Amino acid sequence: MNKTLLTVASAIAVTLSACNSNKMEENPFLADYTTQYEIPPFDQIKYEHYLPAVKAGIEAQNQEIDVIIKNRALPDFENTILALDNSGQLLNKVAYVFFALSESDNTPEMEALTPEISALYTAHSDNMGMNEALFARIKEVYDNKEKFNLNTAQTRLLEKYYKNFVRSGALLDAAQKDSLKAINQELSKAFIAYNENVLKGTNAWELVVENKEELAGLPEGTIATAADEAKARGKEGKWVFTLHAPSRLAVLTYAENRELREKMWKGYTSLASEGEFANAENINAILKLRTKKAKMLGFDCFADYAIDNVMAKTTKNAEDLLYKIWKPAVAKVKEEVADMQAYVKAEGKDFKVAPWDYYYYAEKVKAQKFNISEDDVRPYFKLENVVEGLFHVANKLYGVTFTEMKDAPKYNPEVTVYEVKDAAGEHLAVFMTDYFPRATKRQGAWMSEFKGACNYDTINERPVVYNVGNFTRPSGDMPALLTIDEVETAFHEFGHGLHGMLTRAAYRGQAGTNVDRDLVELPSQITEHWAFEPEVLAVYAKHYQTGETIPAELVEKLIASSKFNQGFATTELAGAALLDIEWHKVNDGKDVNVAEFEAAVAEKLGLPEELTFRYRSTYFKHIFGSDGYAAGYYTYLWAEVLDADGFELFAEKGIFDKATADAFRINILEAGGSEDPMTLYKQFRGQEPNPDALLRNRGLK
Repeated sequence: MNKTLLTVASAIAVTLSACNSNKMEENPFLADYTTQYEIPPFDQIKYEHYLPAVKAGIEAQNQEIDVIIKNRALPDFENTILALDNSGQLLNKVAYVFFALSESDNTPEMEALTPEISALYTAHSDNMGMNEALFARIKEVYDNKEKFNLNTAQTRLLEKYYKNFVRSGALLDAAQKDSLKAINQELSKAFIAYNENVLKGTNAWELVVENKEELAGLPEGTIATAADEAKARGKEGKWVFTLHAPSRLAVLTYAENRELREKMWKGYTSLASEGEFANAENINAILKLRTKKAKMLGFDCFADYAIDNVMAKTTKNAEDLLYKIWKPAVAKVKEEVADMQAYVKAEGKDFKVAPWDYYYYAEKVKAQKFNISEDDVRPYFKLENVVEGLFHVANKLYGVTFTEMKDAPKYNPEVTVYEVKDAAGEHLAVFMTDYFPRATKRQGAWMSEFKGACNYDTINERPVVYNVGNFTRPSGDMPALLTIDEVETAFHEFGHGLHGMLTRAAYRGQAGTNVDRDLVELPSQITEHWAFEPEVLAVYAKHYQTGETIPAELVEKLIASSKFNQGFATTELAGAALLDIEWHKVNDGKDVNVAEFEAAVAEKLGLPEELTFRYRSTYFKHIFGSDGYAAGYYTYLWAEVLDADGFELFAEKGIFDKATADAFRINILEAGGSEDPMTLYKQFRGQEPNPDALLRNRGLK
């Protein structure tokens, strides 16, 4: 093992020497980071460093692969699979930073670099995945795996690489490989174009209000933020609302002006659907390319290709779960709409509840039924206190602590950096948070890493993990006060973060969130359950002005109302998941009218007319912005079966029961992809998951 790794290291040294001879000595990517815990030195990284570093990383990995191929020893786990798993660290080093900042700090300079770097990255991935000599060695180890006495993790890593290479086209002939490479390059371009349209369309749209009377019902913090936005856009004295979630949802939930709500809803649901930033052409290009790719690799459609490689295994299995959830969710929507319609009538108004009314009247009915509104609880959800709540939960469950690193490098001034230690005081990870929207950041919330983990033999590399969000900003004297949904999102992404931070998987390809897509949402979604537990609220839910702990009667109302409006939430989510699968069952290679296709799917499903899909196709970045969740959006609900069933064990034993927390940490958070996910789940839970747990969790059964 050591001889192989030393040879690989020599290959990197040759590459770096060549780089230095080309006067790239000062490129921070091409030297060891001297920062604490190898946090990227963001203050030293310049735009001109990325492209040379990517090229150097590709060349370094090519040399590493060449060493594997030319090894005269018979292929085995160490000299082929482990060497492959350890290759590409220089390329990963720059890719981690570049692709992270292209999502969270996508300046014009980053945007200009993206096409070339993405093309290089895609071509390199294809060249590796279709390398016949490399695959021959992998296949020889795979075909003779019984004789190597591999442990479970090693066997799974071998199987992962074998299947990934097959799915990347390793078994195709030369002409087919060339065709697949061309398809992947075109997909890369289409993803970039799609994402740019969503970002530019989001930033271009605005709702300008000139009369303050039109803002009736909106929270003062939202009004102040809109005034700040107007001033920033040269429209001082007015109010500007945007499609970013804090602004959009505030208008839809609180604005008494129905016309204002309608404009916001139509602005959002038509995002990137027409005009300069229309995405229909990109969607059709992506669908055609994915269909060609799937058929070339032996599948009838892209949905079958995507789902074959995860826990669900078949498109039918994924759809069966979704339809089991769909019917009770739609039935619940009918009840919710009836309550809203009754409220409208009681107001003396005569109109049918429309999609732009749903959030608004849901909030009204909620206040009527439970005597609670969002405004009642938001003063207790100051962002800094919510973060303390996250850390409290992690400490109580897993014994870990978080200490701010005030002088640590940051890619943006709004980032906060923490050192994470275990109960014994040993360093576990670095954790970063970046919570506020800006024009250079895409919508949504996510977790990823700037450095991965590895833990075998004497190697113990710990990760650098980050969470990104788009939460309500502070404004004037008003701190960032989060909505209930934003609190849940913070806990959700923190759960992903814990998956990355606590990993103990031996190999890079299995560490942290390198698990089946169906499983990856389990740690995030189960962590949401702690957000509004009374014991946890007592720790972090403090009034931002008085410091008063959230009153017990308000907690009771919050819990009582927690399953309210779940028909809407579930139908919206399941509908988007079913729309995703329907898109990826299309296999005739013909152009599709996006709006007509969506309408046909809505009719087929019986989607209630008072709502729409959670994301319209033109801004459904999960499935058209990359291959990440394509034909895989259903996994949020698949994983919820696991998280709802799993949390029932915590509820039974105690939400901070040490034995249960240890079992979850060892089998899920630490294990990563080192074992079959269902095996790991059963080792934690003691049984297979019960799908009815999801319906119980959402109040649908």
